[in-house]
Order: sequence, then C-alpha cells, then structure tokens
Amino acid sequence: MKLSEYKTISFERRGKVLYLTFNQPDTLNSFHGESHTELSHIFYDVVEDPESEIIVVTGAGRAFSAGGDIEYMQWLYDNPKEFYRCVREAKRVVMGMLECDKPIIGKINGDAIGLGSTVALFCDMIFAADTARFGDPHNNVGLTSGDGGQIIWPHLIGYARAKHYLLTGEKIDAKEAAKIGLINGAMPAAELDAYVDQYVDKLAALPTQSLRWSKSTINVPLRQMAASMMDVGMAYENVAARTADHVEAISAFREKRKPAFTGK
Repeated sequence: MKLSEYKTISFERRGKVLYLTFNQPDTLNSFHGESHTELSHIFYDVVEDPESEIIVVTGAGRAFSAGGDIEYMQWLYDNPKEFYRCVREAKRVVMGMLECDKPIIGKINGDAIGLGSTVALFCDMIFAADTARFGDPHNNVGLTSGDGGQIIWPHLIGYARAKHYLLTGEKIDAKEAAKIGLINGAMPAAELDAYVDQYVDKLAALPTQSLRWSKSTINVPLRQMAASMMDVGMAYENVAARTADHVEAISAFREKRKPAFTGK
C-alpha cells in the first residue's frame, strides 16, 4: 500500500525521520478489522519508503494502543475464518517489525496493552511517558499470548519476570518497566516529544547503511525465535479462542462482572 492510502495510521516527516501515528483515539487505538490489517502491512511499506531512514511509532490521544477489542473478539468467535486471517496478519506484524532494517523508535505516549504492548516492545528503542503502562492480558480473556508477547517479554526481562506478567496480565508502569529493562526510558509526558526528537536526530546523523545492517544483524536471533514460535503461539491462541472460558470472558466484560472460569 502507498502511505497515503492508510486510513487508521497517519504520517508526518521531519528530515529523514518518518513519524507513524496510530490514529483512532476514540477506540484507544485498539487493533481490529481495518486497523489490524493495516498494522500487518505498515512495516513492510515503510521499509520501502525512499524518503525516510528512521521510524518513530506513537499513538494519538491518551493511549499508545489498548490492544484488542472485546466486541471484535466476539465477532471473530462468530466468524472463525476471519480469526484465521487475523492469525496470518499477526505473524506479519511481528516479522514486519523484525525485518524492517530501519531503526524503529517507540514513543509510547500512553498505555500499551495486549497487541499494543507487543508492537511497543518490538520497537528497537522504547521511550515512554511515565504515566504509561504495559500489559499483556491475553490470559485474562481466555486467550494464549500467541501474537508475539511470548517472544519479546522473556527476551527483554527474562523468563521468570515475563511469565509473571504474561500469565497474570498484571500491568507494569513505565518507570518500573525502565528499571527492569523492558523499555529504554521513562520521563514526564511533557518531555517525551523533545527527548525522542533529540534521540532520533543522533541516529539520523549516523552512517545509514551500517546502521541498518547492524540492526539486521542484532535481530537475527529474534527473527529465528519468531519463525519457530509464532506458528505455535498463534495455533494455541486459535484453539483458546474456541473455548468456553474465552466466551465467558467476553460475556463478563460486557456485563461488567468478574468472569467465572471453568477450565473448559
């Protein structure tokens, strides 16, 4: 797709830097339907953009991305063929970010939850407003964390910590995330734009080709892990999406009550 054809993502340029903004603030930039499809294409398209060398990813409004959408989960349950399409798209999201040899800087303006946290954490460098939170609550809605969280959280903070956050769905604030190495830094929201601009200017001044080849080399083990783990993770998530517990989670959210899981 041409960048001008995107409907849920907006773009700005500053020199060699392309700013990519998830632009659905009314839904907290959750990924569903068209926005999920566009997310699966965008990193393949920006790598071919001849006018940019650095990519900055952020969200419009008060969230980076709230991840999935409960009503969309119900629709996927009712239309399983569409879930299979989402599985293919989820793989493209992760592989697109890992295969994009332009540095991707995450400017995390607000909460990054579920798939939103996966996208944030697969950025090469991640800077967040200190009010932002990160979390992957797949398991809380009866789903397996199969769309990339199972790869990137352990890689960044080790298996013991990652298992805690991925199994419980507990959110971690940006300051603590920076402290344990989940992200590069946290700062007051009012300082985030200027800090990221200054940081990407340093990158943009470096030799372009060696910068890109260095990223590609560093990402080799991540690409290998993604190739070996994404099919397994998404297969389990697909199976989990057909369980009674997942349906119960959707119903409980709609009815504003605590879910009663049965293990079925």
